[in-house]
Amino acid sequence: MEDDIVKLVFLGVFAWTSAFLLFRGIFPKRSFDFCSRLVSTSHATLAVILSSLSIEDWRSPVCHAPKSSTRQMEALALSLSYLIYDLICSQFDERVLLDNTIHHLVSIVGIGSALISQKCGSELIVALLITEISSPFLHLREILKELGYRDTNLNLAADILFALIFSIARMVGGPYLAYVTLSATNPPLIKVMAVGLQLVSAFWFYKIARMVRYKLIKRTTYKSTVHNDQTN
Repeated sequence: MEDDIVKLVFLGVFAWTSAFLLFRGIFPKRSFDFCSRLVSTSHATLAVILSSLSIEDWRSPVCHAPKSSTRQMEALALSLSYLIYDLICSQFDERVLLDNTIHHLVSIVGIGSALISQKCGSELIVALLITEISSPFLHLREILKELGYRDTNLNLAADILFALIFSIARMVGGPYLAYVTLSATNPPLIKVMAVGLQLVSAFWFYKIARMVRYKLIKRTTYKSTVHNDQTN
């Protein structure tokens, strides 16, 4: 791994930690999770922008270049620094989720190995774009609930937007990424991560579809009940 990339990772960890502490200072009455999600939303937005700028040819996003570009390395280093920060930060939350910890560790190992070898940059950049493009809406759902907008039209709109973007990214872009990654001569770890990402995406797609269906039925039932009460 190049010295500049190592420095960028350390600087990123410091920056994300500082951002979290800043949010805690600005919103002292809000929960730990609320401030953490503000940092996560900032990272997701920045990751989508940087990964989009790092794709060299949109006609063939995964180009299997022999060496990762500088832009790709920098974008991945930024996300690596966030994952390290978030892994440490999450250990201080009231609930430490084992699956979240494992997800972070696997992602750190995968991105770290790509940065060390300076290969598979285009594959991981597309994976970063696919996984993070729906994240701002994921966090927005929970932020709105803490702000008092639970079970409102605004919260429902955030749910639907999240589900729609997640479905397109993970169930359209995901299979494409898995196919091109498995068909190329990539390291076994990268291939395993591609398969794992698609399996996890399919599982969450099922759960998200059920969530949206439940909320829509709940909203329709509630409106019908209100209408009947007003009629009577």
